Amino acid sequence: TDIIVGFPGETEEDFEETLDLVKKVRFDSAFTFIYSVRKGTPAAEFKDQVPEKIKHDRFNRLLEVVNKIGDELYKEYKGKTVEVLVEEISKTDESKMSGRTRTGKLVHFTGGDTSLIGKLVNVKITQAEMYILIGELVNIIR
Repeated sequence: TDIIVGFPGETEEDFEETLDLVKKVRFDSAFTFIYSVRKGTPAAEFKDQVPEKIKHDRFNRLLEVVNKIGDELYKEYKGKTVEVLVEEISKTDESKMSGRTRTGKLVHFTGGDTSLIGKLVNVKITQAEMYILIGELVNIIR
Protein backbone atom coordinates (compact mmCIF):
# COMPACT_ATOMS: atom_id res chain seq x y z
CA THR A 1 0.00 0.00 0.00
CA ASP A 2 1.02 3.64 -0.40
CA ILE A 3 0.73 6.15 2.45
CA ILE A 4 1.38 9.89 2.24
CA VAL A 5 1.81 11.93 5.41
CA GLY A 6 1.53 15.68 5.74
CA PHE A 7 -1.02 16.43 3.03
CA PRO A 8 -2.46 19.93 3.55
CA GLY A 9 -5.13 19.89 6.22
CA GLU A 10 -3.90 16.68 7.86
CA THR A 11 -4.44 17.03 11.60
CA GLU A 12 -2.79 15.04 14.38
CA GLU A 13 -6.12 13.25 14.77
CA ASP A 14 -6.11 12.33 11.06
CA PHE A 15 -2.58 11.02 11.37
CA GLU A 16 -3.45 8.97 14.48
CA GLU A 17 -6.32 7.41 12.51
CA THR A 18 -3.83 6.44 9.81
CA LEU A 19 -1.56 4.84 12.43
CA ASP A 20 -4.52 2.98 13.94
CA LEU A 21 -5.49 1.65 10.51
CA VAL A 22 -1.92 0.50 9.81
CA LYS A 23 -1.90 -1.32 13.17
CA LYS A 24 -5.27 -2.98 12.49
CA VAL A 25 -4.55 -4.01 8.91
CA ARG A 26 -0.92 -5.00 9.69
CA PHE A 27 0.56 -4.29 6.27
CA ASP A 28 3.74 -6.34 5.83
CA SER A 29 5.22 -3.39 3.96
CA ALA A 30 4.16 0.02 2.73
CA PHE A 31 5.49 2.65 0.37
CA THR A 32 5.55 5.73 2.58
CA PHE A 33 6.01 9.31 1.44
CA ILE A 34 6.11 12.82 2.81
CA TYR A 35 3.80 15.18 0.93
CA SER A 36 5.67 17.93 -0.89
CA VAL A 37 4.23 21.00 -2.58
CA ARG A 38 4.09 20.84 -6.38
CA LYS A 39 3.66 24.17 -8.15
CA GLY A 40 0.58 24.37 -10.31
CA THR A 41 -1.41 21.79 -8.35
CA PRO A 42 -4.56 22.67 -6.41
CA ALA A 43 -3.00 21.38 -3.16
CA ALA A 44 -0.12 23.84 -3.51
CA GLU A 45 -2.64 26.64 -3.01
CA PHE A 46 -4.24 25.16 0.13
CA LYS A 47 -3.85 27.47 3.12
CA ASP A 48 -3.40 24.74 5.76
CA GLN A 49 0.02 23.37 4.76
CA VAL A 50 1.56 21.08 7.38
CA PRO A 51 4.92 22.35 8.70
CA GLU A 52 7.97 20.37 7.52
CA LYS A 53 9.02 19.42 11.07
CA ILE A 54 5.59 17.91 11.76
CA LYS A 55 5.56 16.05 8.42
CA HIS A 56 8.97 14.50 9.17
CA ASP A 57 7.96 13.59 12.72
CA ARG A 58 4.80 11.86 11.48
CA PHE A 59 6.74 10.11 8.74
CA ASN A 60 9.24 8.73 11.26
CA ARG A 61 6.46 7.57 13.57
CA LEU A 62 4.71 5.86 10.67
CA LEU A 63 7.92 4.13 9.55
CA GLU A 64 8.51 2.87 13.07
CA VAL A 65 5.07 1.20 13.15
CA VAL A 66 5.26 -0.17 9.58
CA ASN A 67 8.77 -1.58 10.11
CA LYS A 68 7.87 -3.19 13.45
CA ILE A 69 4.84 -4.93 11.94
CA GLY A 70 6.78 -5.94 8.82
CA ASP A 71 9.56 -7.43 10.93
CA GLU A 72 7.05 -9.41 13.01
CA LEU A 73 5.24 -10.73 9.93
CA TYR A 74 8.41 -11.68 8.07
CA LYS A 75 9.73 -13.59 11.10
CA GLU A 76 6.62 -15.79 10.94
CA TYR A 77 7.97 -17.26 7.69
CA LYS A 78 11.00 -18.85 9.36
CA GLY A 79 10.73 -22.64 9.08
CA LYS A 80 7.91 -22.50 6.52
CA THR A 81 8.05 -23.64 2.91
CA VAL A 82 6.89 -21.09 0.34
CA GLU A 83 6.27 -21.14 -3.40
CA VAL A 84 8.69 -18.89 -5.29
CA LEU A 85 8.83 -17.77 -8.93
CA VAL A 86 12.56 -17.74 -9.70
CA GLU A 87 13.65 -14.49 -11.37
CA GLU A 88 17.45 -14.24 -11.41
CA ILE A 89 20.79 -14.81 -9.74
CA SER A 90 20.82 -12.86 -6.48
CA LYS A 91 22.28 -9.38 -6.94
CA THR A 92 23.80 -9.52 -3.45
CA ASP A 93 25.16 -13.09 -3.45
CA GLU A 94 25.96 -14.91 -6.70
CA SER A 95 25.78 -18.28 -4.92
CA LYS A 96 22.03 -17.78 -4.49
CA MET A 97 19.03 -17.44 -6.74
CA SER A 98 16.29 -14.85 -6.18
CA GLY A 99 12.58 -14.81 -6.76
CA ARG A 100 9.28 -13.71 -5.32
CA THR A 101 6.41 -15.32 -3.51
CA ARG A 102 2.83 -14.98 -4.74
CA THR A 103 2.52 -11.99 -2.40
CA GLY A 104 5.64 -10.30 -3.80
CA LYS A 105 8.08 -11.07 -1.00
CA LEU A 106 11.72 -11.23 -2.10
CA VAL A 107 13.37 -14.62 -1.47
CA HIS A 108 17.06 -15.49 -1.86
CA PHE A 109 17.82 -19.21 -1.78
CA THR A 110 20.59 -21.76 -2.20
CA GLY A 111 20.47 -25.03 -4.09
CA GLY A 112 19.55 -23.72 -7.51
CA ASP A 113 21.04 -22.36 -10.70
CA THR A 114 20.03 -20.31 -13.73
CA SER A 115 18.08 -23.24 -15.22
CA LEU A 116 15.40 -22.44 -12.63
CA ILE A 117 14.72 -18.91 -13.93
CA GLY A 118 11.03 -18.68 -14.81
CA LYS A 119 10.14 -21.79 -12.82
CA LEU A 120 8.09 -22.22 -9.68
CA VAL A 121 9.95 -23.83 -6.79
CA ASN A 122 9.36 -24.53 -3.12
CA VAL A 123 11.84 -22.90 -0.75
CA LYS A 124 12.17 -23.60 2.97
CA ILE A 125 12.77 -20.31 4.77
CA THR A 126 15.72 -20.48 7.16
CA GLN A 127 16.15 -16.79 7.88
CA ALA A 128 13.90 -13.74 7.81
CA GLU A 129 15.37 -10.26 7.60
CA MET A 130 13.74 -6.89 7.08
CA TYR A 131 11.75 -7.39 3.87
CA ILE A 132 13.90 -10.32 2.67
CA LEU A 133 13.43 -14.06 3.14
CA ILE A 134 16.39 -16.44 2.85
CA GLY A 135 16.11 -20.17 2.38
CA GLU A 136 17.01 -23.43 0.69
CA LEU A 137 15.52 -25.01 -2.42
CA VAL A 138 13.17 -27.89 -1.52
CA ASN A 139 11.91 -28.93 -4.94
CA ILE A 140 10.87 -27.73 -8.38
CA ILE A 141 7.11 -27.40 -8.83
CA ARG A 142 7.13 -26.70 -12.57
